[in-house]
Amino acid sequence: MKFATRAIHAGQAPDPSTGAIMTPIFQTSTYAQTGLGEHKGYEYARSHNPTRTALEQCIAALEEGKYGLAFASGMAAEQAILSLLSAGDHIVSCDDLYGGSYRIFERVMRRYHVDTTYVTASNLAEYEQAIRPNTKLIWLETPTNPLLHLIDIQAVADIAHRHNLLVVVDNTFASPYFQQPLKFGADIVVHSTTKYINGHSDVIGGALVLNDEEIYQSLKFYENAAGGVPSPFDSWLTLRGIKTLAVRMRQHEENAKVVAKYLVEHPRIDKVYYPGLTSHPDYELARRQMSGFGGMLSFQFKGSYADVDKVVRRFKVIALAESLGGVESLVCHPASMTHGSIPREIREPRGITDTLLRLSVGIEDSADLLADLEQALA
Repeated sequence: MKFATRAIHAGQAPDPSTGAIMTPIFQTSTYAQTGLGEHKGYEYARSHNPTRTALEQCIAALEEGKYGLAFASGMAAEQAILSLLSAGDHIVSCDDLYGGSYRIFERVMRRYHVDTTYVTASNLAEYEQAIRPNTKLIWLETPTNPLLHLIDIQAVADIAHRHNLLVVVDNTFASPYFQQPLKFGADIVVHSTTKYINGHSDVIGGALVLNDEEIYQSLKFYENAAGGVPSPFDSWLTLRGIKTLAVRMRQHEENAKVVAKYLVEHPRIDKVYYPGLTSHPDYELARRQMSGFGGMLSFQFKGSYADVDKVVRRFKVIALAESLGGVESLVCHPASMTHGSIPREIREPRGITDTLLRLSVGIEDSADLLADLEQALA
């Protein structure tokens, strides 16, 4: 089946007991068992839930992976991956990454003696140079958050696998519609399903997809043991959102291209970061690795922090808010919001300055978005 068909049908056959087309919300904490050690596949809802099973199967199908796991948030999914590590292990990570990922690496994992080395996102040589005898995995985002760098997944996977390392790819910005990292050698794909996969800014969730059964069993054990799982209703909301993922992503991209071109020509904008621009240094890699350029872009504003504050207060259609990937357009100030946990002396050299704004371009009429940008930047 093609992607749009899988989004609607994978893991979501009509309910066998009633014929219901939509997957039911199995709002139960436990299940009746037929005898000692005998049940119908479900024992306790922290371990399994039919609505969550449908979600896990659907997301795995979208990434063309064998196994899917759903979590209560993207960070819960990340922590599950980190549970594969032990004290004394080492991570190599791209330097441009979500502030929450940086926070868990630095303020949680270091307490357990798991260190992280950050390398220039698109510099392949640095990944290999950073590998130590105790390195266990390489952590990537592509496109990165918030500067939209592209990382050659296949090239990094080749490096990692020569050293028997795992490669994790956060695919949240691209979504499985535009990129499927497992095809390029990634071992684990992680999503904040809060974002594009759900797409309606009404649920928090996370997911992992992979092909290796042994790693899957370890992660499944952690999912049950730690219990950071989504509720049946959250799973159902995410499944409902997934059904329109293909059509939403096409419109996100179409609008983002229009907005990026507008901002490139605006006199108050210093630089635009969008992989769909031919001027983007990773444009050709994006064309090879992705089937589209997505709906995320960032831009450097000419002026001061105070000037930026005035601009974001003027928006009428675009909302100033954290998160991304919803049908509505959101503007974010990474330095004070999503990446505020990264110290200024670290984030500013990486390009996350007080005048950087990140824009999640929604699926509104593009003419209204341009008009809103025009009046806010006037």
